[in-house]
Amino acid sequence: MILLEDHPIALSSSPAGEKIKIHPSHQPPDMISPDSLPHLPGCYLFKDEQDRVIYVGKARDLRKRVSSYFQKQDQGPRTAALVAAASGLDFIVTNSELEALLLENTLIKKHQPRYNIKLKDSSRYAGIELTEEDFPRLRISRRNTGRGSFFGPFVSSRERNIVYQTVRKAFGLATCRRFPKRACLRYHLGHCSGPCTGRISQADYRARAARAASALAGKTDELLLTLQKEMADLSLRQEFERAMLLRDEIQALERLQERQQVERSRRYDQDVICYEVEGSSVYLMLFRVYRGCLEGKEEYVFSHGEGFLEEFLVQYYSEREPPEELILEQPLEAPLLDFLSHQKGRKVKATVPRQGEKKMLLDLARKNLEAGFFGDREKLSALEQALLLKKSPQVIECFDISHLGGTFSVGSMVQFRGGRPDRGQYRRFRIKTVSGIDDYASLAETVHRRYSRLKEEKQDMPDLIVIDGGKGQLASALAELQALRLKIPIISLAKREEEIYVPGLDGPLDIKKQEKASLYLQEIRDEAHRFALAYNRLLRKKAIED
Repeated sequence: MILLEDHPIALSSSPAGEKIKIHPSHQPPDMISPDSLPHLPGCYLFKDEQDRVIYVGKARDLRKRVSSYFQKQDQGPRTAALVAAASGLDFIVTNSELEALLLENTLIKKHQPRYNIKLKDSSRYAGIELTEEDFPRLRISRRNTGRGSFFGPFVSSRERNIVYQTVRKAFGLATCRRFPKRACLRYHLGHCSGPCTGRISQADYRARAARAASALAGKTDELLLTLQKEMADLSLRQEFERAMLLRDEIQALERLQERQQVERSRRYDQDVICYEVEGSSVYLMLFRVYRGCLEGKEEYVFSHGEGFLEEFLVQYYSEREPPEELILEQPLEAPLLDFLSHQKGRKVKATVPRQGEKKMLLDLARKNLEAGFFGDREKLSALEQALLLKKSPQVIECFDISHLGGTFSVGSMVQFRGGRPDRGQYRRFRIKTVSGIDDYASLAETVHRRYSRLKEEKQDMPDLIVIDGGKGQLASALAELQALRLKIPIISLAKREEEIYVPGLDGPLDIKKQEKASLYLQEIRDEAHRFALAYNRLLRKKAIED
């Protein structure tokens, strides 16, 4: 996770010469909708109005866990403050609760959410500290106190413990809280040089501590060369006992270096990519994996065309460095791999896994693709059936008008894609041709401006248009579509009884307002209303300030 730096990307021209634009699909919605989450394990991320992650949590069931935040009446002060501050929501599906826990740790460490700080300050993020004393001690520390040298924090406690044990044994450093009055068992086992006994001078001990600090800092190569030269000099002077001690340090460092090299060879950056073509659109999921840990995800939607994947990869990795490995569901052609390798400065590998860990990563990306883009197939299917549409309405655009007594008249258009709000495609319109209170004319202007531009730019049209209003508003919008010679399914939703009107029928459709199709339309309409009202308030505020 991911969450993830999402940037608009303008792809190069398509084979037909048309500019294709893609954008991150899911911008944080202003209204949190827990019902849109799947009943699957994973991590959820609450965001504030500035799109900053303010809390990361894990769940066995994402929908149930997030819903609980808004259902409980007896919340503690911290939870209540979190809910009040949250205005956006994102999630990442995992295969198990354990994976969710591991991902949660990574995301918290990455984002440092303010509502997680006290709750998640645990030993899992501990590092190694070398104290600043006459005889420095080595210890595991949860935080950098500033009173010594701090190395870490380590994401993996297992790796931290291996490094800690190797270094303390190699250099014989003390690990006790305070020096004992007589030699302890660690000294007799040869694991400590015994500064408490007086059998090692302060200068020699501090020299060992300095070498340990170099090893912890990853400078094992130069340290090994120094120690090997020093051991050779001691052997020439026939100081064999001291030479043997250095030999033991060298062997421990070589084992540590070998382990680090193995870990580094396994821990390289990977991008996991999968996609789904639905109608005229491509829905693409990209997982970013860094050093074996999932850091987040990026989601994109763009128009389908020949060679779309190659086009996406070229543009995407023109703006950022490619990873060392791409994991995909289909192989890439050699020229594209050559391009990616050129961008990287070294070879980039593309893998189509059939089994193993990489296949599990790909399957997980596919699961998130389904949950993120198509997790609301049920309500889309319900809407398709209720309105007798020819295909599932993956892209829905909804219009509303807002004004104050005929002043500051504005129009809004919100877009829902795959059942979710797509804020990157929201549009607002300041009414230019209408004076006073005339919602019909204002709506006609807004609809005309929107679809005349899409038609001129040869952009994809929505699968369904929703108008906030009754029969009059519907007729006004339909007339503009007919004038533009566009055939797009269009309906209106009246607020009072949530009645649904379609062209050609005198009365509303026989759909109860509590049915899934109607509830989905209400969700879309309410978002359009909120967006229009926000723009109206903004204009009024600017007028007062001016």
